[in-house]
Amino acid sequence: MKSASPPAGRPPLQLLSVVIPARDEEGCIASTVEHLHVELRIHGIPHEIIVVDDGSTDSTWDTLQSLQERLPMVRPLQNTGQHGFGRAIIWGLDNMAGDAAVIMMADESDDSRDVVRYWQLLNEGWDAVFGSRFIRGGGVIDYPWLKRRVNRLANLFIRLMFRIRLNDTTNAFKAYRRTVIDGCRPLMSPHFNLTVELPLKTIVRGYTWTVIPITWRNRRTGTPKLKMKEMGSRYLFICLYVWLEKYFSRGDYKREA
Repeated sequence: MKSASPPAGRPPLQLLSVVIPARDEEGCIASTVEHLHVELRIHGIPHEIIVVDDGSTDSTWDTLQSLQERLPMVRPLQNTGQHGFGRAIIWGLDNMAGDAAVIMMADESDDSRDVVRYWQLLNEGWDAVFGSRFIRGGGVIDYPWLKRRVNRLANLFIRLMFRIRLNDTTNAFKAYRRTVIDGCRPLMSPHFNLTVELPLKTIVRGYTWTVIPITWRNRRTGTPKLKMKEMGSRYLFICLYVWLEKYFSRGDYKREA
């Protein structure tokens, strides 16, 4: 499941930026960052870990400052503007130093080993790498049945609407070269709909992409931030926006070969 083959002969990437939005994640953010850093260090991947505190009211910010004292590659940032999951990610992307980025959740639901695989595939020349929990080799652990049902219906709608085989578009955990992120601007989504905007713009604007199986585990501490009742219209809006771009922009945003 992929687009055209990646361009050959690209220079190796120099620095990976992992962007993690966090709001009231005092119970898990330290272990998420520490496990990620260990995995990347073992594989010799140069990295920075940008954690964007999105208006936490608990001790998340204090925990991040303590982490930075021990791990200098950790870059805690505070989203000083309006809050929202998408806004926090955009804040991190705007401040990243790397030439590639992985967006990752703060609750350790994403597997750090998959970040290594993302990096390796980006270095093969792909513009973007998308993970899917619902292809052979992928999997989910303790996924609430209602949330899973809604997820599968939403992704089926996106597949039919855009005529793509990618079946986990709504999952945030994906990897992009900096050139893709810049080429997908302006980023409009203030909330979880950014997880749809980025991959769909990547596809519509002609960047190369591939898909790998990933694993996901439901959070063990804290409370979920995604409110399904609030997100339906927002997902629909951004899907329609990108769909209109695909069919009516006359290639104005298309990546030049």
